[in-house]
Amino acid sequence: MRYVECPTNYSDDAPAACSLFLAGGVTGCPDWQAEVVSLLSATDIVLLNPRRRDFPIQDPTASEAQICWEHRYLRAASGILFWFPRESVCPIALYELGAWSMTSKTLFVGVHPEYERRADVEIQTRLTRPDVDVMFALDDLVKSVRGWSAKEGA
Repeated sequence: MRYVECPTNYSDDAPAACSLFLAGGVTGCPDWQAEVVSLLSATDIVLLNPRRRDFPIQDPTASEAQICWEHRYLRAASGILFWFPRESVCPIALYELGAWSMTSKTLFVGVHPEYERRADVEIQTRLTRPDVDVMFALDDLVKSVRGWSAKEGA
């Protein structure tokens, strides 16, 4: 596994690399990304994590730099994993899921069983991307990613 955390730039030195953007809750929720990174540590996937260990909240340019990094790597990634935790509605992640659901990009979608907008995610995903199964546990989401990466040769 190769790990890239915002704001670090990643240049794909292996054109066939399988890369996965970790989209979903960041603010006001547990660090689920660390769990996914741990569960995928034995793979050859490049994990692109927008969640910074230390976000420079006092820096007035930090938010724009964060958004630009996410914009760039959502587009560059081979796939996007969305996780919606119960602690936050995650409005930006909902926006991103809506946008990426209208493409053919590989998506993995998971919601905590107690996520407030669970039905919305399930119904909208089923309508726009019937090929994407919504999962209710990070472990199941990671198993799905492993199957995909094996097919991709990662």
